[in-house]
Amino acid sequence: MNLLPRWLRFNAVGAIGMAVQLAVLALLHRGLHVHYMAATALAVEIAVLHNFVWHEMWTWKDRTGPGTWTRLLRFHLGNGAVSLAVNLGLMGVLVGRFHLQYLLANLASIAAGSIANFAVSNWLVFSSADRRSAN
Repeated sequence: MNLLPRWLRFNAVGAIGMAVQLAVLALLHRGLHVHYMAATALAVEIAVLHNFVWHEMWTWKDRTGPGTWTRLLRFHLGNGAVSLAVNLGLMGVLVGRFHLQYLLANLASIAAGSIANFAVSNWLVFSSADRRSAN
């Protein structure tokens, strides 16, 4: 698959994952009164798991390799780490320092990490080298 269709699929999954993350964040922070930083970390984790399933089944379904559990570990070490670092870093600054509304700050945080997450997914997690070695 060419890069553009994969990028579009990645963003479609990401849009749904963003809705999942924002809904979980709102539920935890507004509904259950969890501190916005802890709520952000939990919401990111749920969105990362959600996105992995859809990327595995749709975005990179043509790439097989070392197995689902290995790709899940790579996804967490790559995308999960990027997502947590960017989201928690920016939330701390945007909400903690500049007092931006937490859902708007989270939208900005998600957007900021999306290009890095695509790169990590395409070239490390669901590597075409894995596909070649599996054939």
